[in-house]
Amino acid sequence: MKRTFLTTIVLTFFGLCSLSAQTPRFITTRGKEIIGANGRPFLIRGTNLGNWLVPEGYMFKFKSVNSARLIDEALEEILGPEEATKFWKQYQDTYITAGDVHFLKASGMNSIRIPFNYRLFTTENYCGQNNPNRGFELLDRVIGWCKKEGLYVILDMHCAPGGQTGDNIDDGFGYPFLFKSPAMQQLTAKIWRRIADHYKNETIILGYDLLNEPIATYFNADEFNPSLEPVYKLITKAVRSVDKNHILILGGAQWDSNFKPFGPPFDAKLVYQFHKYWTKTTGKVVIQDYIDFRNKYNVPIYCGETGENKDEWCEAFRKTLEENNIGWQYWPYKKMDNTAGIITFDKPAGYDSLVNYTEKPRADFAAIRKAAPQDREQIKNALYAFIKNSRFENCHPNKGYIEALGLKAP
Repeated sequence: MKRTFLTTIVLTFFGLCSLSAQTPRFITTRGKEIIGANGRPFLIRGTNLGNWLVPEGYMFKFKSVNSARLIDEALEEILGPEEATKFWKQYQDTYITAGDVHFLKASGMNSIRIPFNYRLFTTENYCGQNNPNRGFELLDRVIGWCKKEGLYVILDMHCAPGGQTGDNIDDGFGYPFLFKSPAMQQLTAKIWRRIADHYKNETIILGYDLLNEPIATYFNADEFNPSLEPVYKLITKAVRSVDKNHILILGGAQWDSNFKPFGPPFDAKLVYQFHKYWTKTTGKVVIQDYIDFRNKYNVPIYCGETGENKDEWCEAFRKTLEENNIGWQYWPYKKMDNTAGIITFDKPAGYDSLVNYTEKPRADFAAIRKAAPQDREQIKNALYAFIKNSRFENCHPNKGYIEALGLKAP
């Protein structure tokens, strides 16, 4: 009887150890390090899926029509609302596929950052739809592909209610109204709580990037910056009410460049993020402030956006980051007629007619009628050719750029 009892204890112990070894673990933090599922330091090396769930004008070769809302308005004027809705749905279902995810993993990346618009989780109209579950439909699909490939995911609220930046990238109205509106702040926290509740047990998600590039340099930092950390705390409280597993990523003020508004960490799993474009690449001078912050508070930091530059610049800055134990996600993954990214695709025939239309005055209905293209069908064909060309199988890897990131090019 005694031997049977001891045997049971031993078998139970080893059974629990085996179960623990098989149970997926969340990526977490420990001091200055991000810690992988294997318990070892995890250096983020990846890219951003820009222009997918947050269309940006410059990626469409537009100038003044530079946000998702303005792009959608232009397309509705040309195609009509019904056809524009069809276009956007096909675009969202095609621009990123399983082929893209497999390619990124095969290149040697370990993670991706997915910018999204908050409207995908509300009944507000966005790209012709008002389905509050559309965001989950799209994200669940790509997260499933990432889980299969072992590619970690950061979810990035690129566009928050009211606008957190005050420029086209937040798809707002040219002012960081989020920081002036308690109602918008509560809505932001509510949406993040809903997202966190949906993904609270998903281990392939590395973390939640709460607000992209808050408070542009066009606005008074003394007026807005003091509100940044309190808004982060509000969102954090909402997330932690349902999800204590995932890392929370806090971007600095002024295009994610300024950590001065931050005090001591207020959560056990925080990572602080900066973005850098078109700076010097060598030496620590461009990142020293962030390293000092890391040392002062014993927290991890990482570069969530950089790139869109020559191969030599990208390689030099990547090495500077890695030499200082700073992970990175270069921007963007995919872009039309472009060599400063991971892959590119061809501009369709007749596409310049669309670009020309967006540059014409369209401030009132008379101007819209005057600007109307003579051949709407030509522009429609060009738009659907844009979708076709952007499919992974029709894209072209930028070998030099990929190798500059220390990755494997086909």
